[in-house]
Amino acid sequence: MNVAGDIIEYMETLQDEDQRRVLMRFFKTGPGEYGEGDEFLGLKVPQTREVVSFVSKDFPLTEIPELLMSRWHEVRLCGLLILVSKFERLSKKRLVNDTEAIRKRDEILSVYLRHAGQANNWDLVDLSAPKILGQWLLLPTAMAKDVDEKRYKLQVLDELALSDNLWRQRMSMVCTWKTSQQGDASWCLRYAEIHLHHPHDLMHKAVGWMLREMGKRVSMDLLREFLRLHIHEMPRTMLRYAIELMSDDERNEWMKK
Repeated sequence: MNVAGDIIEYMETLQDEDQRRVLMRFFKTGPGEYGEGDEFLGLKVPQTREVVSFVSKDFPLTEIPELLMSRWHEVRLCGLLILVSKFERLSKKRLVNDTEAIRKRDEILSVYLRHAGQANNWDLVDLSAPKILGQWLLLPTAMAKDVDEKRYKLQVLDELALSDNLWRQRMSMVCTWKTSQQGDASWCLRYAEIHLHHPHDLMHKAVGWMLREMGKRVSMDLLREFLRLHIHEMPRTMLRYAIELMSDDERNEWMKK
């Protein structure tokens, strides 16, 4: 399987009608739901990962868009996970400052951002954004040109956060999982504030989740400070997710507020 068509054809042979119906309910594909119109083959994630393991190393980047534009959810996931695999190999310690590796990482990110709208369900975003976009925030880039790197990266995330697309917005939030893991709370706090009044429950969960991880990885005191500032305007779901790792007594106190 060395071209996108081969992968799609193979994955279509694995269709499972019973599992397809389960997934379509789970990912809310009905009229008016957030995943409306999404189509599934009925593959489980390990099956998709197995395909990725066969092809990711030598699979041409130019073939990825065909996977990302597929009608099938699992084929789009396959394309995203191939990008993740390629990006991770180019992010190894010995390649962090390698000029060619930087160029290739930037190229992968560009493909990812151009097709961000195709990651059109929460699992597609969550399995790709931290490991591509989030990791990119921590590494050198040649994309900034004459602009300060941090400022350029903020521009990239701001464009996602301020778009009118739910999945791009979620990318801007969940990618901060990676920066929080490395001890930098600033990205999480910035985009948590931007999305504080978002109307969608999926963003409430994403913001609360990332705040929880920031507290766990960086500082619970920073999390408490954020809560003190915003407790009276935070959606209840967001707050519940954010305080999950606190003691029962402390959680109860925050919920009362």
